[in-house]
Amino acid sequence: MEISKDITIKLQELQLLERNLQTFSMEKQSSQVELNEIDNALSELNKSSDEVYKIISGIMIRSEKSLIIKELTEKKKILNLKISTIEKNEAPLEQKAENLRKEINSSMSKSK
Repeated sequence: MEISKDITIKLQELQLLERNLQTFSMEKQSSQVELNEIDNALSELNKSSDEVYKIISGIMIRSEKSLIIKELTEKKKILNLKISTIEKNEAPLEQKAENLRKEINSSMSKSK
């Protein structure tokens, strides 16, 4: 069975969409891991005394607990925004990919 030019183009477009979705997925997963690390760090900071340390370029430096909490909270807000943005960008791509899959399957069924 020979695949039509139209189906070939749709298959290529679907492959591109799936690569983009995979990139979004990896980026989102990475951000979620970082978010979990921040949550764990904030939890530990709440349990700890006022003497805390921060690692900067491989050097452990004493820091103020309130400053570290502020930095981590700000970073958490940014990561949540990033994840939300990824999800908003991901949704239309997923829908488009699903529509393309249906079109391809329909075209393949008709050409049999």
